[in-house]
Amino acid sequence: MPTTKAYAAFDNTSPLRPFDAPRRDPRAKDVTIDILYCGICHSDLHQVKNDWKNSKYPMVPGHEIVGRVVAVGDKVAKVKPGQLVGVGCMVDSCRECDPCKRGLEQYCEKRNTQTYNDVERDGTTPTYGGYSKRVVVEERFVLRIAEQAKLEAVAPLLCAGITTYSPLRHWKVGKGSRVGVVGLGGLGHVAVKIAAAMGAEVTLFSSSDRKREDAKRLGAHEYVVSSEKAQMRKQSGRLDFIIDTVSADHDITGLLMALRLDGTMVLVGAPEKPLALPPFPLLMNRRSIAGSGIGGIPETQEMLDFCVEHKLTADVEVVPIQKVNEAYERLQKADVRYRFVIDSATLV
Repeated sequence: MPTTKAYAAFDNTSPLRPFDAPRRDPRAKDVTIDILYCGICHSDLHQVKNDWKNSKYPMVPGHEIVGRVVAVGDKVAKVKPGQLVGVGCMVDSCRECDPCKRGLEQYCEKRNTQTYNDVERDGTTPTYGGYSKRVVVEERFVLRIAEQAKLEAVAPLLCAGITTYSPLRHWKVGKGSRVGVVGLGGLGHVAVKIAAAMGAEVTLFSSSDRKREDAKRLGAHEYVVSSEKAQMRKQSGRLDFIIDTVSADHDITGLLMALRLDGTMVLVGAPEKPLALPPFPLLMNRRSIAGSGIGGIPETQEMLDFCVEHKLTADVEVVPIQKVNEAYERLQKADVRYRFVIDSATLV
């Protein structure tokens, strides 16, 4: 079995360090990709730290992969050598259940195969992610990237982009919609851009005033400091839809009260502890609270094409792989605006 240079976590406390990651021998429908950039997602940090109690080591994180095709199997029809492509959060699914047939592989009834910290469909072969030089992926889970794209800034769209685009599309956000975005981080800053590009009036909710100018620059029409009760009262019953991107514990009562009749708040962040769910804001105005994962492969391609059309990318800070542990430390302190991206050329 061939290997590729990578950085891996070997337990939940030690720094990531170099590792030769195994890659399967390419099959007839496989695409071999030289990785150019890989985003650092907050879920990478959760997985490395075993916050969700499902981590397997050694672990090569990374599911925001942009690269160039170097070889394809003899049954591959979707892409050719030399093309720019992306790989997101999943690399396989059962292909047979109703969600898979509908292009909703993220909700595969037999579970999709994650890009890392998982095993392939054989039940034993580990998957290793994009903090590496090369990856081998079945063509169905490979996405086309436009040649004119700013690649390092496209990489986070493979997770942050689709995680926010999917619920905005599903709940039919568009021109005339009033949308709230909670949190201006890796997910939130992309949510603001996409919602604004869809034609929505966007209100950004943040715990402090320090990101006001950034929010306006990114496309928000209004900025609300969620800790200020007077500001929150002015939002009561205003919004059609709220996308909550926060992964820390926070009070959602005031946010729910900002929804209009039949409004929906969707959670896309993943707090470590369950949020308190107040019943009365839901009972009043027939409000709903929901969750959303990533998106399926067709919708992810749609998102990438939408972002090209509207010239949308993530705001990124590019780092060499040798500074990945420093990036993790800064990420824990929210010291990035707004996504770290690894330059894979530094992995030598």
